[in-house]
Amino acid sequence: MTVVFTPPAGKEILGHPRGLWYLVFAEAWERFSYYGMQALLVLYLTQYLLLPGNIENVAGFEALRRFLESLYGPLATPLTLAAAITGLYSAGVYFTPMIGGYIADRWLGRTTTVTIGALFMVAGHFLMAFEVAFVAAILCLFIGVGLFKGNIASQVGELYGPADLRRSSAFQAYLLGIQVAVIVAPIVTGFLGEKVAWHYGFGAAGVGMAIAVVVYRWGRKYLPPERPRGAAAKSAPSEKFTGRDWATMAVLIALLPVLAATAIGNQEIFNAYLLWGEQNYNLVFFGETMPVSWLVSLDAIISTATVGGALVFWSVYARYRKEPNEIIKLAIGAVIAAGAPMILAMASANVAATGEKASLLWGLGFHIVNDIGFAMVFPVGLALFSRAAPRQVGGLFIGIYYLHLFICNFATGKVAGLIETMSGYNFWAMHAAIVFGGALALVVFAVLFDKLLAPKAEDIATPPAAQPAPA
Repeated sequence: MTVVFTPPAGKEILGHPRGLWYLVFAEAWERFSYYGMQALLVLYLTQYLLLPGNIENVAGFEALRRFLESLYGPLATPLTLAAAITGLYSAGVYFTPMIGGYIADRWLGRTTTVTIGALFMVAGHFLMAFEVAFVAAILCLFIGVGLFKGNIASQVGELYGPADLRRSSAFQAYLLGIQVAVIVAPIVTGFLGEKVAWHYGFGAAGVGMAIAVVVYRWGRKYLPPERPRGAAAKSAPSEKFTGRDWATMAVLIALLPVLAATAIGNQEIFNAYLLWGEQNYNLVFFGETMPVSWLVSLDAIISTATVGGALVFWSVYARYRKEPNEIIKLAIGAVIAAGAPMILAMASANVAATGEKASLLWGLGFHIVNDIGFAMVFPVGLALFSRAAPRQVGGLFIGIYYLHLFICNFATGKVAGLIETMSGYNFWAMHAAIVFGGALALVVFAVLFDKLLAPKAEDIATPPAAQPAPA
């Protein structure tokens, strides 16, 4: 059965539906809260919460430790325990969106599901301000992100018809909004957390999430119409999966570990990289020590420029040549990203040879190369899953896309702990090899499944829904 696309309400702004910009701003504030907390988490754990006299105050922590050791093995030091908690947290918030997408598709609809998720996150961030509630806060954030993240990304894709070529640029604008939030969040929460008090930093993240709720609800009339669900879905003509649909879903799922491999260098920025940077970078400027969490803001500043640059590059490229398909773009981005951990490997070798701390110029090189690669991978992958997945399970497959970050961050929870036992050169060279291996696997996928993942003939025949409904 052909699904009829209904254009969203409101006049276009900057060539895109009005609803896109509400989603961009809401997601930006949600990412402010998320990255504000993530920039602090591993530092808060190693420098405060896991120290004797503090860890005993956390309700349910021994149960959490036992669970972590069942996954990662013995966690004998605060660093390995902090790496495992950070890895599990970062992984968990990318696993639960799959469940949230299913809940929205089957029962609640996207707008209601996103709103409930946002309220859970508000509660979780404010609970982080109390050390006794640490485990409860993490659980609230798991639930909240699961309900929020995949569904708001799905709403971005649903603003556009199947053959509307603006979809990729919409996701890049969506990512650009996220990057702006990531610039600001670690500066605000990092300063408050590292220089004033940890709990002030977490409280600021809670305020950002509360603003996200307000922005999202304010623009709800411009969001995509809800698909039938529940009794209405049962009474509507059923949309059966074709053989091509099943094959496409299988290939998209098979891509997950490959995408996880390409992301591991980037995801270490919130785990081992902060610990390595604190020990190896010269962070003293004019007699003051820069909070190491500000490296996350540095990454976001550069990433914002590279995402914008990638958007301009492919727009200009398309005027003169045929754009490569999404898989080829992903492979190009992964090859570039593999160079970033090698820069850290060389910086580590230099530190070992000279005995002096590394200049932040090494870090600048790492972030530039990493973020050029990231700009070619993450939004393109999101656009691929949004377009290629059957529409009946669109929300579910956006959640499934985030599973590659679940796999990646779960792995960093173990791999990051190796920084205590491996040389810096070997540690980062290992990451470069993993990312490059992912790039080679993407080339194989491009050769084998190019036709399967290409737009379907009926979608190409459908005119792009460029004209919005009257305001």
